[in-house]
Amino acid sequence: MQVKHLLLPTSFAFGATLMATAQDASVEKSVYGLQTGLLGIWAHNESRITDRFAIRSEVGFDAGFFGGGFNESNIGYVFTPVLTVEPRWYYNLKKRDSKGKRTANNSANFLTAKINYHPDWFTISSDDRMVFNQVAFVPTWGIRRVLGRHFTFEAAIGLGYRYVFRKSHGFSTNVGEAAVDLDLRIGYTF
Repeated sequence: MQVKHLLLPTSFAFGATLMATAQDASVEKSVYGLQTGLLGIWAHNESRITDRFAIRSEVGFDAGFFGGGFNESNIGYVFTPVLTVEPRWYYNLKKRDSKGKRTANNSANFLTAKINYHPDWFTISSDDRMVFNQVAFVPTWGIRRVLGRHFTFEAAIGLGYRYVFRKSHGFSTNVGEAAVDLDLRIGYTF
């Protein structure tokens, strides 16, 4: 009978602790980090707006390859600056926390509306005609996971719209087109 009297309060305290922990799962106040992938390098900051929303600002360099069409046999490369702002909704933080999974450094699934700006300040490229001022709006779904204490892995995919500001011989030949975003990144958070 004494065990029953101890078991009930212990179970209640344990359950209340789990509920409090699940309710406390939240986006980190501020996360700084560096990331790299196959096609670029970036520095970022994520600042909490609410328990599930953060605003991410990013500066870095995007890279790419081009060429190899019917009339061209050579393949070129481009390395250009990029500025990104994106509100992120980490929609499964509480669920991950309630299952005992890590949520440190915003380790969760997210939805975002990514806005990229590629200025034509300078480029490192085999063909300087390849980079123009451009803005992209890309709704994206992704995951972020923490490996160890400071290393992160991100994978994301999105489809949106890109507007390219071109000038040729004094005439404007602006172009709007579909934009695909595929990220595979590893990083380090401070």
